[in-house]
Amino acid sequence: MTAADDRRLTIAATARNRDPILAVLREHLPPRARVLELASGSGEHAAHFTQAMPGWQWQPSDTDSKALASIAAWRGHEQQQGRGANLLAPVELDVTADWPEKCRGAAFDAMVAINLIHIAPWNVTAALMRRAGEHLTDNGALFLYGPYRRGGRHTAASNEAFDRDLQARNPAWGIRDMESVEAEAAANGLALEAVVAMPANNVSVVFRRAGQVRYSR
Repeated sequence: MTAADDRRLTIAATARNRDPILAVLREHLPPRARVLELASGSGEHAAHFTQAMPGWQWQPSDTDSKALASIAAWRGHEQQQGRGANLLAPVELDVTADWPEKCRGAAFDAMVAINLIHIAPWNVTAALMRRAGEHLTDNGALFLYGPYRRGGRHTAASNEAFDRDLQARNPAWGIRDMESVEAEAAANGLALEAVVAMPANNVSVVFRRAGQVRYSR
């Protein structure tokens, strides 16, 4: 891959948060797991996590064509370095719409969504919880990362300013109340397992699924 045709995107925040996120994932996911990542963005997280954890079979996804191209480019880069056998080709996937055949009947040990639910309408959160209830294996984990309000209040002035910016860009976006997210999860058979403080006033949130796995049709 030459510099001219390298379609890899880089996001500065990823370099800062990828290792703290990896530490939480390592604590809550088994060393061998099938993982579906929603809204994989540039693909940098997927490349970093699969390099660190070769037992994780990682399925990246996104809805944006530039993101999908970047994920594929990062995967190609990893393969050129003799890595990335556990990083699968990205799929175009909208959590609110019909899923591609590759994922439709699949069960995953974990689902991961980094910086998704505050940059999306609330129906994305509802759909994500429903899909997790349908596609996670027994005791499978749903991992979310981003900023949240607690008890209806922002946890930092920077988060409040960020929330105003999000809603100025799209009134349907915004930092979500942790309690509302937890209630939506509980309605789909997911129990809150951990809330871990992270850099830049973000948190990692882990839900755990119990009961018999179901698949959407």
